[in-house]
Amino acid sequence: MAKKPDTSTRIADNKKAAFNYFFEERFEAGIVLEGWEVKSLREGKVQLTDGYVVVRNGELFIIGLQINPLGTASTHITPDKQRTRKLLMHREEIKRLIGKVDQKGYTLVPINLHWKAGKIKCEIALAKGKAEHDKRDTIKDREGKREVERVMKNNRR
Repeated sequence: MAKKPDTSTRIADNKKAAFNYFFEERFEAGIVLEGWEVKSLREGKVQLTDGYVVVRNGELFIIGLQINPLGTASTHITPDKQRTRKLLMHREEIKRLIGKVDQKGYTLVPINLHWKAGKIKCEIALAKGKAEHDKRDTIKDREGKREVERVMKNNRR
């Protein structure tokens, strides 16, 4: 199970995923990137909310991860901000994930991108979709916590 990365090393988070899915297990995977993509990630020009992970020929790929090129990108390359990127994991882990994804209702969702030992890693989760009433419960809990914090803040004054 992947250790939760430090917030100072985070590049991007997929907050929408936590709202739409229950996370069963979390995994950390490497990601194959081009040079211009790494530079854009350093500047924070990435969107992870529409991303999802698919299995093709026993390999994992992330689709929908959008990395916007910098204006100073090289002229001899044509950056594709929506291209499919390969995820790197051990073969045994991938086989185990394939077995679980084949079960009804499970999918692989990217949670965040972060730095680890000078490399960019993608945290993915084996997830099951939330029903509409579960989403309403999540909203209700969040609003309740905000109200409690608001009252506590006013009582301190």
